[in-house]
Amino acid sequence: MAKSPDDRTPVPAGKGTTPAETSSRAEIDAFLEHVRTIDRTQPASSRGRLIFALDATMSRQPTWDAACKVQGEMFLEAHAIGGLDVQLVYFRGLSECRASRWVSAPAALADLMAQIDCRGGHTQIGRVLSHARRETEKTKVQALVYVGDAMEEAPDDICTKAGELALHGVPAFVFQEGYDPDVERTFRDVARLTGGAYCRFNAGAAHELRELLRAVAAYAAGGLKALSDLSARRNTGAMRLLEQMK
Repeated sequence: MAKSPDDRTPVPAGKGTTPAETSSRAEIDAFLEHVRTIDRTQPASSRGRLIFALDATMSRQPTWDAACKVQGEMFLEAHAIGGLDVQLVYFRGLSECRASRWVSAPAALADLMAQIDCRGGHTQIGRVLSHARRETEKTKVQALVYVGDAMEEAPDDICTKAGELALHGVPAFVFQEGYDPDVERTFRDVARLTGGAYCRFNAGAAHELRELLRAVAAYAAGGLKALSDLSARRNTGAMRLLEQMK
């Protein structure tokens, strides 16, 4: 994994803080405030659109299998709110990064996922973020879900692309399997920059992933109100996401 000794969260101004660091912190705060003002309201007559992106490199096989089993929960949760269209995006190998057609039924997404096997390779998170930006430039995308456990790219490059996505009002919900602290730092930054949320789940814990996917689907189909309603029903995934998005 690529690491940079300069990849640190900016510290508040104070003792030992240079004017450049203070300026950088102020610029970041201003950017985040601008992102919060971007209108993400979904027209009442439209269906939600959600990009479901997964790392399909070899280490992901167990969770890929789990995701295949629980992805239908996204559609079930969104159906009562207004419906959901989902696009599957995955990467694997040295340079393969593909996006499916948009689908509106659980069986269609399950069929697409069943045709994919995990293969060794490097992460391509930056390409996923750029793809999401291009898609929402065509037709509004309400949310991006990314599930992964590793990161070989430069954190600054990923955060730059996250910032570009943020300017289009698409929150990224980033779910990490495992406990790599360097990966967590960047994943949290992507969620923070886009106004989304970050959560970690345990390997093989399909019920955790199921609750998180249900929560994002509710948000994609009905916005913060739908997420709040789901949280009120004691859905743990919705509660975890809503806490970060308030």
